[in-house]
Amino acid sequence: MSTPILEVRNLKKYFKTPRGILHAVDDVSLQIEKGKTLGIVGESGCGKSTIGRVILRLLDPTSGQILFNGTDIARLRKSQMHKMRKEMQMIFQDPFSSLDPRKTVNHIIREPIVEYGIIKDKNQIEKRVLELMETVGLAERLINTYPHELDGGRRQRVGIARALAMEPQFIVCDEPVSALDVSIQAQILNLLKKLQREMGLTYIFITHDLSVVNYFADDIAVMYLGQMVEKAPAEELFAHPTHPYTKALLSAIPVPEIGERPERILLKGEISSPIDPPDQCRFMKRCSCADETCQRECPKLREISKGHFVSCWKS
Repeated sequence: MSTPILEVRNLKKYFKTPRGILHAVDDVSLQIEKGKTLGIVGESGCGKSTIGRVILRLLDPTSGQILFNGTDIARLRKSQMHKMRKEMQMIFQDPFSSLDPRKTVNHIIREPIVEYGIIKDKNQIEKRVLELMETVGLAERLINTYPHELDGGRRQRVGIARALAMEPQFIVCDEPVSALDVSIQAQILNLLKKLQREMGLTYIFITHDLSVVNYFADDIAVMYLGQMVEKAPAEELFAHPTHPYTKALLSAIPVPEIGERPERILLKGEISSPIDPPDQCRFMKRCSCADETCQRECPKLREISKGHFVSCWKS
């Protein structure tokens, strides 16, 4: 096994609220090899987007280590982190709100090139902007258009070009296709895969759509209320889901077939609060298999087969 480009150890991100401490990310550990994609899935509010933002230091971690190429960026000062951002970029969920409406496509893409002094000659900068537009499938005639003049797919391509302008090694894709039409989703996913093959990019792909992550990711991590409850290679997770929550998620995937379909697992019960949670299984109140052990202590991730980790007392 090669050295991971990114390794996260016991990452925590807590927020103070009037009601107590919100455990948005609680003791998450993961690693990704260069050129691979880790998919992170779960319901809204499970902490998956917060993980992405903390890894990029858009939010400071409460505790834990974030090792990027061996450097613990959780401990870097702002000036040091500024330099590191050349290697780590993000593609945001909403391509409209993530682009400055007052700037043209040309200005949006060239801005990071100028800011970091990657290219200093004006003619070469112009040439680089056009190269990036061609790379992501944007016509040259769109160079002086504004975000509101573009459709969702083209806006997201602008966001991708802006991320690539820094020539990064690692990109966090925070639900990059969820705001797009289905046909456009496929185009963007194929573009991201093509870029990964050609440039050796490493992705964290955050989504709530298991069908998308099955197509796109090498490994999948399932999140529930700030904790990772299962992690495995994509094929293994879909073939042998182990955690009750993972099974419920997979059962909800639409099957485009006529006739008998797999039984849908409907989750019942109260969702536990992520504010000052007790030391017990957070899925317990919605799990049909829960017993006294689940009430006494929160299970830890353990390896049940090669590369397949699960956090459940019954597994």
